[in-house]
Amino acid sequence: MSSEAITSVFNDGYIAEVYDAYKRDPASVDESWRQFFRFAEGIGGTGSLGQTAIGSDALRAAAGAAALLDAIRAYGHLAVAVDPLGSAPPGSPELSPESHGVTEAVLASIPGSVVGMPDATAAAATARLRSLYSSTTGFEFEHLGSFKERQWLRNAVEGGTYHQDLTVDEKKAVLTRLTEVDALERFLGRAYQGYKRFSIEGSDALVVMLDEIIALSALGGVREVAMSMAHRGRINVLTHVLGKSYATIFDEFEDKHPSGAVDTSGDVKYHQGADGKRAIAGREIALTLVPNPSHLEFVNAVLEGVARAKQSAADGTHDESAVIPVCVHGDAAFTGEGIVAETMNLSMLDGFRTGGTVHIIVNNQIGFTVDPRDGRSTRYASDPAKGYDIPIMHVNGDDALACVQAVRLAMAYRATFNKDVLIDLVSYRRHGHNETDEPAFTQPLLYAKIRAHKTPREVWGERLVAEGVITAEEMQSVERGIMSKLEEIQRSARPLPEHVDTRESPSAPHAIDTAVSAAVLQSLNEALLRWPEDFKPNSRVARTLARRRDAMGDAGGIDWGHAESLALGSLLIDGTSVRMSGQDVERGTFSHRQDVLHDASSGVTYVPLKHIDSARGTIDVYNSPLSETAVLGFEYGFSVTASDTLVIWEAQYGDFANVAQIMFDQFIASGRAKWGQDSSITVLLPHGYEGQGPEHSSARLERYLQLCAEGNMRVAYPSTPAQYFHILRRQARDTERRPLILMQPKSLLRSPEAASKLTDLTSGTFQTVIDDASTSNERESVKRIVFCTGKIYYDLIEKRKRDGGDGVALVRVEELYPWPHEDVARIVDSYPAIEDVVWAQEEPKNMGAWTFVWPRLRVSTGNAITVRYIGRAERASPAEGYAGPHKIEQERIVSEVFTLPRPAQSGRARASAR
Repeated sequence: MSSEAITSVFNDGYIAEVYDAYKRDPASVDESWRQFFRFAEGIGGTGSLGQTAIGSDALRAAAGAAALLDAIRAYGHLAVAVDPLGSAPPGSPELSPESHGVTEAVLASIPGSVVGMPDATAAAATARLRSLYSSTTGFEFEHLGSFKERQWLRNAVEGGTYHQDLTVDEKKAVLTRLTEVDALERFLGRAYQGYKRFSIEGSDALVVMLDEIIALSALGGVREVAMSMAHRGRINVLTHVLGKSYATIFDEFEDKHPSGAVDTSGDVKYHQGADGKRAIAGREIALTLVPNPSHLEFVNAVLEGVARAKQSAADGTHDESAVIPVCVHGDAAFTGEGIVAETMNLSMLDGFRTGGTVHIIVNNQIGFTVDPRDGRSTRYASDPAKGYDIPIMHVNGDDALACVQAVRLAMAYRATFNKDVLIDLVSYRRHGHNETDEPAFTQPLLYAKIRAHKTPREVWGERLVAEGVITAEEMQSVERGIMSKLEEIQRSARPLPEHVDTRESPSAPHAIDTAVSAAVLQSLNEALLRWPEDFKPNSRVARTLARRRDAMGDAGGIDWGHAESLALGSLLIDGTSVRMSGQDVERGTFSHRQDVLHDASSGVTYVPLKHIDSARGTIDVYNSPLSETAVLGFEYGFSVTASDTLVIWEAQYGDFANVAQIMFDQFIASGRAKWGQDSSITVLLPHGYEGQGPEHSSARLERYLQLCAEGNMRVAYPSTPAQYFHILRRQARDTERRPLILMQPKSLLRSPEAASKLTDLTSGTFQTVIDDASTSNERESVKRIVFCTGKIYYDLIEKRKRDGGDGVALVRVEELYPWPHEDVARIVDSYPAIEDVVWAQEEPKNMGAWTFVWPRLRVSTGNAITVRYIGRAERASPAEGYAGPHKIEQERIVSEVFTLPRPAQSGRARASAR
């Protein structure tokens, strides 16, 4: 440390400037400066500070004392013994007086008044801060950007409000709970040897912490606590927090499924979710644990969507105090999985915030077999949270009191600031990654410590015995009683519960009336083209929107964005709410939507869809951050919970959804089969080959079709705005809730060829297959039926108009799954002279719909007609990267469609694929 006086030619002016600010408003300067000025004033006045009579030694002592106190607040966590296995804390030189140019003797000479403790000395103040910041809990909040939050947390820690001891009854209750947690794990380990259960042992205090969160929530008027966690300790949480019975747990270990359930997919016991209730002090609080896959941390985003939906009311408001999300993480996954950062980034965004999530890291100090030094580049597993302005507390998993105190402070912070807060529960994993794994293969020293270490129940129980709260016999008596209860339940005969298989066959959605009267649509259209007189939208946008008035006439011209607005507006009138998010959705990636208008002068926004007089539903349209995975997971969770809301997520380009593939695989496609979890989320994926290269052409239609089975979802590629209008309304009104994957156009968004008329919206419904209207009167002359889907249809139409195409019928398959077998078969049968059937697509043969369609199309044609493929050859990359080759290949495909085979190559007796 420099020996120069704190007042010198280099900083006198700055000190005087800060002192002037302090005199005007002490709260305007940092606490370290306030301490310095209080001390200086207390020992003789500051004068101008640059020419004060105060000696440099006194000033240096004042500054050193203040710096030491600030260092304890900022770095005291480095001296906390948070490891239950006894490793020494790293400490830090900043925590010693000498690092700040003072000694303990000097501190003892400084009046406590200058550091805010009038009845003590600076030495006593230092000792007190060490007892708070370097004792049982490590606090990290000096990184917060808000002075108000930092000051609140300092006052909370130093005021002792949340540092109170437990009552005798509370201590006994904690012992009972730890005994229940420990006893269940040991009982399962003995009764079901060799079974995986991902034991909580070592992190037992997690259940105590969740209990405290629930109790404080209930007493604070919270309606529900929604939770997510991985597999570690999940069985114990399901039982002791959610209320899942011991009998049910035992049945699952014994593979006793409910009658009739053996033919369902289901999921392993440590992935299951549950709903529960708990009564506390006369208040009932609902509990939810969201089901999750093995893909660690991805459920975090789903939880946030669930919580947001549960907080939302029918009038469009949402009460962040009504539902508290609690997210339990693993230490290795918290730093390793990018979804953690993506989800935390949502926490303060208007469209995604939930009023603060309580995060708990179950810190086993190991990831499967990977040590922290190989698994992260940060000191703490919790360090990523600092980037999102989240306060952090580190607690020792063997110190149940510190764990409860941390929860109390975390809950108070959340209630005060409506922000995320994190508790790092430093613990250990008594067994390997699972109970069949031998951890000593890779961590022999660590597991030698763990084997010799007492359980959290024993540590807490012995502490209570030492305090005289209970006797050793009473401690053992509690354990014997719980073990006897478990043994009795396991011995008892348990009838299997009845099971009702709610899975449905992959049949097409039942008929739903989606047409809307012309009068309603005309009135709605006018409402969407009105805005306040003093609101001045961008002139180009205003001109574009004005054309929508003309498009409602007999000539037509309703484009994609227009049809979407009419569909959503009509749903709002029906009483269905709508939520839409994604990158740039307010305007639309291709400027086709313009749902959120911006005043050209003030930047003020106006959403016409929010100002429909007859609307009974509400709408929210939110631009999302540049994140596919977390945002899609959020919207899936919202959709699962809000059954009365049409939830839409749009990818900026269809292939960008690749980033969120886990959400599709593990939640959207399989959530119903694994967990009975219904969702009607609608996913919009711009798709189509227009020479934009490999990354902006294909939405990877093949991947979604590959996921289709058991009627789990719907995949469609509508070819007109009217079809899009009808399928959106069908999706919102269908009581059989399924996810909907929609391929969306790009070049067709404003194409006159693809435009619809008002009559297309006022009559009919969504058509799964659309026959070729131009061949309806000459079916006997048709030799080839070409089935296709989406944008390529318009390329084929253009080719036929230009060069002719007699003998070829172009049939659009608008919904690919469920496969419209009956409609396809009916159309095939209506052409008596066909010689072959073609599936035409833009995508390579190993992509697109071909591999999904081919076996189904053969069945629909009666296995008696040649089914041929026309499209790109198999490719590693979805599309050409150069405009020239793209045009050549596109022209080849459309030309081949209209090149009929020689008679010897065709015939109904042949049924092969090329």
